[in-house]
Amino acid sequence: MAPRAPALLDRLDLLEWRLCQRIGRLNLYRPWLGLLRLASRLGDWPAWIVLVLAQPLLQESGGWRHLLQYTLTALVAIAVYRLVKTRLCRERPFITFVGNVRSHEPARDRYSFPSGHTMHAVMFLVLTANHLPWLSPWLVPLVGLIALSRVGLGLHYLSDVVAGALLGLLFAGVSLALVG
Repeated sequence: MAPRAPALLDRLDLLEWRLCQRIGRLNLYRPWLGLLRLASRLGDWPAWIVLVLAQPLLQESGGWRHLLQYTLTALVAIAVYRLVKTRLCRERPFITFVGNVRSHEPARDRYSFPSGHTMHAVMFLVLTANHLPWLSPWLVPLVGLIALSRVGLGLHYLSDVVAGALLGLLFAGVSLALVG
């Protein structure tokens, strides 16, 4: 038997598919589509790897400790995220609504809930805002674009992105409470 999403997610799919369609229509504008693709690709890993590896260079003290904190937090987040994603099995909008929602980027897997890109973006934003607040004005627009790109590219529903953001807040909050 194939994995099946809970009924609540099926209802959310129906409520959100029109929004996904509307946001997807903005992709008719090539510069906008290019920006969303760039944001999504930066959210894959490059932005966060650079941010994590730069910690010792950006901080006079504690940089190595923060590098380790960010790395361990990300690893725990990935493990929990994978567990949630493979248990809830919410299919991506472009799979559920073939022809009505178009994917503008290849998906890594079949399921969309929660958004891992958004989870990591918010998690690293919160950690960085705590340790290097001067970077926040640069990261906030990037994080917003990454979250928006996931819906705009047809890969996630808005609720996937919200759930990813909440998970990111949770992981960052726990990490900061435990390590500082």
